[in-house]
Amino acid sequence: MPSQFEVTAGKAAGPTTGGTVTQATNKSTAVTLNTESGQITMNNAALADAAEVTFQVNNDRVAATDVVVVNHGSGGTAGAYWLVVSTVAAGSFKVTVGNLSGGSLSQAIVINYALIKGASS
Repeated sequence: MPSQFEVTAGKAAGPTTGGTVTQATNKSTAVTLNTESGQITMNNAALADAAEVTFQVNNDRVAATDVVVVNHGSGGTAGAYWLVVSTVAAGSFKVTVGNLSGGSLSQAIVINYALIKGASS
């Protein structure tokens, strides 16, 4: 990845590898995607209003000091979900998704993620 001094106007610096994975079985099923950025298509199991679910993303590129950024990329109802990275550890992170819609939703939303390498010293 280029340093902040190598970035030119109109060009974004970011992760150099990406990928996709689809969650099997249900919304709490773990997925594995060993890339610095990517898209996770969640299972379309029902998520009740005001409910939340957490699932693990196994990723050998993640260190415990990294920052993981997630957002609702596509699929499903825009604005109906909140997302947060609830745990970061060496080799994995956990994402918690909540339903804000006012009703039960059975949507296979697509979550975008990106790693920002961090350090403790």
